[in-house]
Amino acid sequence: MNQSEDTDTMTKQRDDGHPQEGVEEKNGQIVDMADGYTPEEEKEVLRKIDLAIMPMMCFVFFLQYLDKQSLSYASVFGLITDLNLTSTQYSWCSSIFYVGQLVSEYPFIYLMSRFHLTKFVGITVVIWGIICMCLAAPTNYAGFATVRFLLGFAEGAVSPAFITITSIWYRSDEHALRTALWITMNGVAQICGSLLMYGIARNSALALAPWRTLFLVCGAVTSAAGVVFYLFMPNGPKDAWDREGGDKTSFSVSQLKEAALDIKTWFVFWFGVLVTMQSPVLTFASLVINNIGYDKYETMLYTAPSGAVQIGMLWIGVCGCMPFPKNRTLVALVLILPPLAGNVLLMKLSTNSGWGMIAASWISSCITAVWSILLSLTASNVKGNTKRAIVDAMFFVGYCAGCIGAPQLWTEKPRYFNGVVAAIVTWCLLFVEIIVYRYLCSRDNSKRDAGLSGAQSSGTGHGEVTLDDGGAPDSDMTDKQDR
Repeated sequence: MNQSEDTDTMTKQRDDGHPQEGVEEKNGQIVDMADGYTPEEEKEVLRKIDLAIMPMMCFVFFLQYLDKQSLSYASVFGLITDLNLTSTQYSWCSSIFYVGQLVSEYPFIYLMSRFHLTKFVGITVVIWGIICMCLAAPTNYAGFATVRFLLGFAEGAVSPAFITITSIWYRSDEHALRTALWITMNGVAQICGSLLMYGIARNSALALAPWRTLFLVCGAVTSAAGVVFYLFMPNGPKDAWDREGGDKTSFSVSQLKEAALDIKTWFVFWFGVLVTMQSPVLTFASLVINNIGYDKYETMLYTAPSGAVQIGMLWIGVCGCMPFPKNRTLVALVLILPPLAGNVLLMKLSTNSGWGMIAASWISSCITAVWSILLSLTASNVKGNTKRAIVDAMFFVGYCAGCIGAPQLWTEKPRYFNGVVAAIVTWCLLFVEIIVYRYLCSRDNSKRDAGLSGAQSSGTGHGEVTLDDGGAPDSDMTDKQDR
């Protein structure tokens, strides 16, 4: 199997309750040894999988981003004045959420490898919904920051888990599209969140401040979604709907060591850092628009199209990956250029330029298109349950580090010059890193192909399947082992 950029590192695990031709069963887990489906059957199975898991994944990811983005909307409708927040304190309200996520990553890696993945995620969704509702209660900075930390901690499992779920259910050539589907919810949440805040604020009959009501609504819907996710989301092909629950996955120390020594693991970490150093554009965009002279209602309406621009850019990336499935890194390089240009415009345009600044804020916030491709690369290039969990977590540790540090540069109203400059620099660094990552993948491909050619010429390696001690196919090999 390929270990490079667009390589199928997964063992296919689709079934309809009975092993297909060319399929063996290991400890109750269906392991596909050969393609036993006709093209028509494959399409039907894929359609059923999409209908079973994608709606719930998309809705939960929508709610996660809505909860994150609600801070931006609340800041325009009284949060800052009601809690007497300084610019630095507001920046820390953004950063401390990701401190919580960072603290949660490694405990959640272990727990996700020991328990039913989707059951665990469902529980965390319910908890984070409850915590989100608690954001309506604080009356000062300390209380609000504490709840934001707890909210970040509770949300720490979702994104790494969703990468793992995507890699479990789909082949590598299907990852980009499915990852883009649930990441599209970022843009949808930005549109809906702006309009939701606008509608709540226009309701003069509310007993609470609009920003407090927003947190209550978001939290209640999230907890309800968590219950649905817990009850109906299958953990994997072996226990979908009518199958018994599966066995727990052991944590592999050898895979942990391999992940730590693999240079591409650290590239994934820096992907997370660099791609999220631009994230304050999303949190501060509404303040930028509000600070250049628009009232709070206009700010919400003018913020909403940013989500549509993000969605459009994301699907441009998806369409770019489809005809060039082995060149996702090149598509990512192209997608860096628009937000880079948007940040340059934010730095250069006059604050009196009105729609010019608004359009620049929309373009500069197009982060998710690049992020989606980087996530799909991680899902495709890493194999082994523990190693995949470690690498996913490394990405999100970097993601959290970027989200913690970057808001501290966004403190100087109205242009937030230092933050914009940092975004420009990190986009350039990410551009260079992706080029080097592509070279490393190509180098590994060449080594693998040379080894495969040698094995086939000597009569070994072709059609071989690694077996465990019991003689069953070993379905938990890493990408380095499975060459």
